[in-house]
Amino acid sequence: MLDMKKMLLACAVLGLTVLAISPAVSAQKDKEEDEIGPTSSLNFLVLKDDNGKPVRNAAVIMHPVDPRGKQEKGGMELKTDVDGKAEFNGIPYGMLRVQVLAQGFQTYGQDFDIDKPKTELTIKLKRPQHQFSIYDNPPADANAPPQPNSSSDQKKPN
Repeated sequence: MLDMKKMLLACAVLGLTVLAISPAVSAQKDKEEDEIGPTSSLNFLVLKDDNGKPVRNAAVIMHPVDPRGKQEKGGMELKTDVDGKAEFNGIPYGMLRVQVLAQGFQTYGQDFDIDKPKTELTIKLKRPQHQFSIYDNPPADANAPPQPNSSSDQKKPN
């Protein structure tokens, strides 16, 4: 009987402690939000530009940008899922630099002004473009791929 009274007393003390601490924790969260300001929930969708299919395992890198346009220290990296989606909650309003890297695609980069509670960004990644060389013959047609230099392709007689 004595043990039961001790247990009830301990539960009552614990309950009162939780009730006393709860407003302090809530006030701390409100204070942090006031210091940071409003935040946004970001939803990314990364697609292939040529066919609209999702790009999985793409790195979505976010950096805050100061009012002068300079990238600030810190940042965060997310990975897209099999549907090309990634999300993050709690990005402060303001300028945000987004870079997306995926193997086999050009690196994507752009600054966005985050100014609403929910932001959805669709990013289309392009395949690498053909690189030109001074050693290639220029094509007659501007849209045709360059032809290899004929003098280096031919074998010289001995």
